[in-house]
Amino acid sequence: MHMPSYRYRDIRETLEATGMRGQNITFLDDYSPAQIESLFDAAEMIEPFMRTGLHLLDGKVLYSLFFQPSTRTRASHEAAMLRMGGGVITESDPLHQSSAAKNESLSDTLEVISQYADAIVMRHPDAKVALGALEHVAGHTCPVISGGYGNITHPTQGLLDAYTCRRVFGQLSEITVAIASPDLSRARSGHSFALALALMGAKIIYTGRRKFKTPDLILEKLKALHADVEEYFDLTDQENETLYMDKGVDVIYLPGCSVTLNDPHRADFEEAMQNYYVSLEMLTRIKERTGKTVGVHHSLPRNPGEFDFRIDRTDHQLYFRAIGYSVAVRMALLAAVIGID
Repeated sequence: MHMPSYRYRDIRETLEATGMRGQNITFLDDYSPAQIESLFDAAEMIEPFMRTGLHLLDGKVLYSLFFQPSTRTRASHEAAMLRMGGGVITESDPLHQSSAAKNESLSDTLEVISQYADAIVMRHPDAKVALGALEHVAGHTCPVISGGYGNITHPTQGLLDAYTCRRVFGQLSEITVAIASPDLSRARSGHSFALALALMGAKIIYTGRRKFKTPDLILEKLKALHADVEEYFDLTDQENETLYMDKGVDVIYLPGCSVTLNDPHRADFEEAMQNYYVSLEMLTRIKERTGKTVGVHHSLPRNPGEFDFRIDRTDHQLYFRAIGYSVAVRMALLAAVIGID
């Protein structure tokens, strides 16, 4: 017989159970399912205070160091820190406005900033440079949270996407998520989401082009987690629709277009997107056949031609719901990483 507990819930205990205090957040497979669940439990406890604030980090400082453009990742972390009672220092153009313009190394920059801040959230276009700098200064900086490194990892987005699905479906262990993109080689948000899903026992289906497949590093990590993952290549839009139905997909995740406007491969990406396009008619047909209301999720920003924007006002839409959860998730993450006493 289960014995009831009359103890009050203590968010300090929940945050400590994440094991993230003082840690860099780089790859989600650095943590156990129980630790991720503790973070999600803390986020749910914090949700009622997303607007009113919760002063758990008074006097603490977050430094935003973004070598690439960002709206959602940077703003949500900064809003989260402010809601927790802390302060923010923002550097959104370090290549021109910081000592990086004077050829200061990234490792030196991180070590210097750590004298001013209690945590750093950083986005960098080169994963090898970012990870190399972190290795060089290991143990000599405040915690550094990845806001996206190269094409490989974007753990805070992966946490947000997993948390959104947990809030929608109640749990992750029995859902199937299709990660669909013409270019999986640069789908860093999709790969971090996949790691979170694997940790929590979800089934993962990759569908993309063979010449732009998921990086070996990510596949190796998924294998080490004993993930239930399948890969499909070069399917047509109709074949993808059949795949979603036959595999009982609950969520179609579109990692977005990481190919910049001036990239010579942009035209190729846009042409190939038609085979991964999700229309409202497709979702209606799937529901008629399977009875499922399949969710559509996107890391944003989105581009015309990736999916049907009519989905915005339907029960299939998850991408704007995720934005609503983002501040609570990042409030919990900052509190877990910095620690509260």
